[in-house]
Amino acid sequence: MAERSAYRFLPDYAVPPGAILAEYLEALGMTQAELAARTGLAKKTINGIIRGNAAITPATALKFERALGRPAQFWSSLERQYQEDLVRLADI
Repeated sequence: MAERSAYRFLPDYAVPPGAILAEYLEALGMTQAELAARTGLAKKTINGIIRGNAAITPATALKFERALGRPAQFWSSLERQYQEDLVRLADI
């Protein structure tokens, strides 16, 4: 029996979770300032996440869950995937 190789899509770019957050806020008609107020995070922190300069921590993911209704696991998974992609791309 021939061995089957598994193909997995591995893009040559990494999408920061903040890009998804920005799209989500736009769809909700919510500003960064409003998200900051709802989460208790500084506007600078929200902007840093959106710009890809700050990570979504587990605590931040929980705050996003409460403010946006998407599970914390969703936000944490985006961050984890982004960090893995950065390492993979640096290793190419």
